[in-house]
Amino acid sequence: MTTPDVPHRSGFACFVGRPNTGKSTLTNALVGSKVAITSSKPQTTRHAIRGIVAREDAQLILVDTPGLHRPRTLLGQRLNDVVRSTWSEVDVIGFCVPANEKIGPGDRFIATELVKLSRHTPVVGVVTKTDLATRQQVADQLVALQDVMEFADLIPVSAVDNFQVDALADVLVARLPEGPQLYPDGELTDEPEATLIAELIREAALEGVRDELPHSIAVTVEEIVPRADRDDLLDIYANLYVERDSQKGIVLGHKGERLREVGATARRQIAALLGSKIYLHLHVKVAKDWQRDPKQLRRLGF
Repeated sequence: MTTPDVPHRSGFACFVGRPNTGKSTLTNALVGSKVAITSSKPQTTRHAIRGIVAREDAQLILVDTPGLHRPRTLLGQRLNDVVRSTWSEVDVIGFCVPANEKIGPGDRFIATELVKLSRHTPVVGVVTKTDLATRQQVADQLVALQDVMEFADLIPVSAVDNFQVDALADVLVARLPEGPQLYPDGELTDEPEATLIAELIREAALEGVRDELPHSIAVTVEEIVPRADRDDLLDIYANLYVERDSQKGIVLGHKGERLREVGATARRQIAALLGSKIYLHLHVKVAKDWQRDPKQLRRLGF
């Protein structure tokens, strides 16, 4: 229950920044559960996954968007459209810049977009990954960020060390409008289970594959069904799509070993998500040049 003199706040926030600046990791740290795909590969987030931070005084809904980038394919353009439409609908934006990397053209490109929004939507500067930087580097980055644009607030954080994660939540909540809960108690995300399962499979597939593959992998979950003779087991049928036959070989690995590893990693994550034993039926298929084909993009959920 909220105390009478503290109004309950609720609303939407999103983290923006160039790819691989720690946005998804921060979302997961704030929510306290794995709702956003995290990978060392840039541009891995494709859906605006929402994570819900529930507190006595507030409900903060985090929208995890793809990184804004200069697009080279139709998929790239669609991802950028997702980003811009999300930005225009949230109550507060966190602009993420890593503490251990110099501010570059990619950051400035995003800042120019954010300046237009900052007249009506507060933008908080978030210096991420402070665990990878010295105190001096963190201080220098905060100063450097002030030259990029005018922020409603500036805060350094580390999702890995849990440094100032709660303080960041306070900063974001303070900028939400007063209002009731938007989602029921206990919910962490409003994404359908199939979307989260597909993301976990794609994350497992991305780890350790060659650099040319991240954008070429898509996953669809075809069916989630309880095993007929067992009430404690779910069968999940999923397809993993690549764009070329040569990529299929990379994902399968020698005698299918790589795919077995992907399946085992994804299965552990999915079982934890669903709280149930699962059997994952995973097939690799080729959808030729799907990133450039509007019909195939639609079929794969973009």
